[in-house]
Amino acid sequence: MAKQDANCCTPFKTTCGGQALLEGIMMQGPGRRAIVVRKPDGELDITEEAVKPRSGLAKLPFLRGLFVFCGSMVHGMRALMHSAEVSEDGAGEEELTGIDKWISEHFEQDKAMSIVITLAAVIGIAFSVGLFILLPTALTGLIGLVWKTMPLWVRSVIEGLLKVVIFMTYLYLCSKMKEIHRVFQYHGAEHKTIYCYENGLELTVENVRKQPRHHPRCGTSFLFVVIAVSIFLSIVVFTPLKIENTLLRMALHLLMLPVIVGVTYEFNRYVGGHDGPVSRALRGPGMWMQNFTTFEPDDSMIQVGIEALKRVLPEEKGADQW
Repeated sequence: MAKQDANCCTPFKTTCGGQALLEGIMMQGPGRRAIVVRKPDGELDITEEAVKPRSGLAKLPFLRGLFVFCGSMVHGMRALMHSAEVSEDGAGEEELTGIDKWISEHFEQDKAMSIVITLAAVIGIAFSVGLFILLPTALTGLIGLVWKTMPLWVRSVIEGLLKVVIFMTYLYLCSKMKEIHRVFQYHGAEHKTIYCYENGLELTVENVRKQPRHHPRCGTSFLFVVIAVSIFLSIVVFTPLKIENTLLRMALHLLMLPVIVGVTYEFNRYVGGHDGPVSRALRGPGMWMQNFTTFEPDDSMIQVGIEALKRVLPEEKGADQW
């Protein structure tokens, strides 16, 4: 990792952020959201929309993390589905089958799309929770059937190690898939573009290309911290209360999810906005994990990132201060 990657110090820190898509990037600023996708003919498909400001409970510490997380899942899934449609290589419309066909037959187009996006987001969350949180708990329970005298603190440690191993294995396998590898290249382009802006440089391909691809305020780091916080809570909650039943531990993991997400958001918000030695040390593991989820982009991908970011930057200078 380059020295600049490790320090991650920039004169300005922006609240603008994004998500890599299929042949594209979504960027969101304080007031606007833009989706830019490279079409098969090389042209750019650009979609823009206003972003509603958060208010009430959505602005309170810890609770705001839940609103941000749920909103990111829904908008991210919608952008991903849009990018899949735009980036198709002219194969034409596929015939709907299964639940997609049933929804389209019983609801209007806009409502049907909202239902599909919501279902996809729910399935995505359920898959992540099942794979990274519930599965390690179940596997540790099976180990407990063999090792009947296993101390509770050891059980929590083994459970935590399994979470990390499963998460890293999943990211590694995803990075080896051709289409996902390209998505991870766009992920790198997103980070580089934001770094270029935060360093006060003109948004050109040449300037963006020189920037690091690892960024402290990244979704990969967020997911890693979610796992780390869940491990910590498992040790401090399950061990003193002597909770051994596997199903009960799984149920409590689900109940603690809102707390885990809220704590993780505030943690990332703090370490992402500070450049001291403690903050750099705390975000180090999450930054390292980005070696699996970001790769060097080509110039065409950087162009997409630049176009997306330009469309969400606020007119008032400093309005996007972190």
